[in-house]
Amino acid sequence: MVETIFSSDLGQTVLAFLLVFTLVFAVLQKSKILGEGKKQIDALVSLAIGLIVVSVPFVRDFIKNIIPFLAVALIILLVLMLLWGMLFKEGEFNLDKWVKIGLGIAIFAAVVIAVLIYTGGWNYIKGWFGDGSSLGSNIILVVIIVAVILIAYFGSGKSDKP
Repeated sequence: MVETIFSSDLGQTVLAFLLVFTLVFAVLQKSKILGEGKKQIDALVSLAIGLIVVSVPFVRDFIKNIIPFLAVALIILLVLMLLWGMLFKEGEFNLDKWVKIGLGIAIFAAVVIAVLIYTGGWNYIKGWFGDGSSLGSNIILVVIIVAVILIAYFGSGKSDKP
């Protein structure tokens, strides 16, 4: 197989550095945390953070692993929005509040799971649920029972009284 500059370790490190440098620089410019019109200082701080990030193998590998997840998630979101947009007239595309909340919850859950998988935390959490009689399973059961009781007790609060 032919190795390109983008598939080599050097290329991946350079791309990770560029990503971190650009993001940090953009945040510093937008927030003006180091002062107004201080592009050189923002660039130096961004350079230092970018170099530190790519010098730590765990962080560099995490970035290399999480970016493909981000790309696939964005493509899925784009396809979902295109399909959803077919239901509206031209120029009237608007997501309902419940759709935004649902997408937000799904995106948050996907990011948390991706981070847990790429950091090794997923195997640790999976260990809690071993054979179904472990501490993690019991905690989830208690949380579900308490949630059902609270929902049943407090409910919607509406009554049929006139």
